Amino acid sequence: MRSRLAEAIAPTLLAILILASLFTPVAGQKLTPELAEVESVKFISMTLAVGICAVAAGYAVAKVSVAALASATERPEILGRAIIFVGLAEGIAIYGLLVAFLIWITA
Repeated sequence: MRSRLAEAIAPTLLAILILASLFTPVAGQKLTPELAEVESVKFISMTLAVGICAVAAGYAVAKVSVAALASATERPEILGRAIIFVGLAEGIAIYGLLVAFLIWITA
């Protein structure tokens, strides 16, 4: 039990430390009202990109996995190909994260 807890906490703390080190230079900058408006629009855009893509990926995975399991019950030899389509549906969420990252790094 203890080792599993340590395995779960250690990567989380490492991620928090890395993210905190990324935002340290930004905290020292002066924030003008114009810059604050631009930053808020960027964060809203990032949130929408990730949120919409995550919902779309969840919907796609739900539909594709049901169809994959239904087809695998009739023909078990096509299960491998069906799982590939489920993986392609999960790619929608990754594209949302990529778009959010591109919005974040732009000026």
